[in-house]
Amino acid sequence: MYAMTGKLVVQNGNRAELVEILKQAAALVGKIPQCRLYIVNEDLSNGTHVYVYELWDDKAAHDDSLKNEQVRELIMRARPLLAAAPDGAELNAVGGHGVDF
Repeated sequence: MYAMTGKLVVQNGNRAELVEILKQAAALVGKIPQCRLYIVNEDLSNGTHVYVYELWDDKAAHDDSLKNEQVRELIMRARPLLAAAPDGAELNAVGGHGVDF
């Protein structure tokens, strides 16, 4: 399975707005059968950091989700809230608890 983790750093005071946008994104991609997980996390020790974890059947399914007009609109709304470019990693998820591999 294809996984992505992302660290988003927001401008001060914008975390709640970004989190709401990301939760809307989770609701959209959650309707795609190939999306297994989309988790939005607030960093407890830093008020400007948000982490996203995504798990997909494969990279192609993730890439296809980025073509969705509603997803693209949410990305455009989120960008001005960021203080830096997103950071993260592409991963090969090989096992664990909570998802059938």
